[in-house]
Amino acid sequence: MLTGAGVSAESGVPTFRDAQTGLWARFDPRELATPAAFAKNPRLVWDWYAWRRERVSRVEPNAGHRALVEIERRVPEFVLITQNVDGLHQRAGSRRIVELHGNITRVKCSREGTHVERWDASDGEVPQCPSCGALLRPDVVWFEEMLPPDALAAAENAASRCDLMLVAGTSAEVYPAAALPRFAEEAGAIVVEVNPDSTALSHRVDYALRAPSGVALPALVAASWTA
Repeated sequence: MLTGAGVSAESGVPTFRDAQTGLWARFDPRELATPAAFAKNPRLVWDWYAWRRERVSRVEPNAGHRALVEIERRVPEFVLITQNVDGLHQRAGSRRIVELHGNITRVKCSREGTHVERWDASDGEVPQCPSCGALLRPDVVWFEEMLPPDALAAAENAASRCDLMLVAGTSAEVYPAAALPRFAEEAGAIVVEVNPDSTALSHRVDYALRAPSGVALPALVAASWTA
């Protein structure tokens, strides 16, 4: 299973390029999500991600997220690979998850990369790592950064070994995630796209379900496990 921003958009999470509203409307998100931007103005980048974390905390998993939990419960070898960073799959109850782009609800040390569970931002400054004193940063993959090697390897391995790959809510344009359906194809798997719109992947899939994931995935569960 591969999921993208469209799955979370159904819960009210804006896609990355639609995320700029209010005070942030004058900023290009691609200029805030880079190591260079953090080095130049860490407070600006930290505050933007804090704002996004707060927005994510106010939404709930939708029917598509919950359907994937049910599929995982019924399919022993199920693996959920996601490009999303909002943590909604975990909040819905999914467990076997590969996070390709990290998770906005976590922070890590900008120097050591270690996760930090608690931090104090009460003084209005960017919090520091309690171990080494370096600034903390969101645990997400920025532009110009490589995907976590372990996550990418796990995703490629799962795609290469699967019998069926569902691809939901992604434009299939962001690499290396967009290459995963090809790994599945080359392994002889059936590839099913779940998306209300045509994408770069559409011409290659075995089946295309032209519906939102919150509609199509629960229907697949109901059709596949009807008593």
